[in-house]
Amino acid sequence: MGEARDGVKVKRVVFVTVGTCFDALVKVADCQEVKDELYRRGYTDLLIQMGRGSYLPAKSTGDDGSLAVDYFTFSSSIADHLRSASLVISHVGSGSIFETLQLGKPLIVVVNEDLMDNHQSELAEELAERKHLYCSRPLTLHQTIASMDLNSLVPYTPGDATPVAKLINRFLGFPEES
Repeated sequence: MGEARDGVKVKRVVFVTVGTCFDALVKVADCQEVKDELYRRGYTDLLIQMGRGSYLPAKSTGDDGSLAVDYFTFSSSIADHLRSASLVISHVGSGSIFETLQLGKPLIVVVNEDLMDNHQSELAEELAERKHLYCSRPLTLHQTIASMDLNSLVPYTPGDATPVAKLINRFLGFPEES
């Protein structure tokens, strides 16, 4: 798939990032139903950052007319992977979320239901309510991908932190800048 430009197949990468460990997300991203849906939507490659997880995805070159799949454990920076992605599927880490949104990349966050006191899911649900991203669970990822309309997402604009910084500086006794 992937539209051809001047006879060359355009690479459309889905980057999955799990942080330290989130086997349920790696497994569901690697399931045939999800891979088929991504391919049907024109994505060509699936790259999974799997962390310390024990589940190993099935690598594929995509030469058989399917999604190419590759994975790695950790990288010193995922910024290049985020930049080259056409779609990001992420754990609910605030750093991953905001880095992806600031790059203007479409994002599906997947809540890790195995975590106790999962306060980060509140962030994901709030950003989904504001239509900046899609929020899913491992069991609903396929459905989220199948029904997503990336044109309906609203770009995220970071707020101005200057007033907060001034308040902190004043509290700490630093002189105010003019």
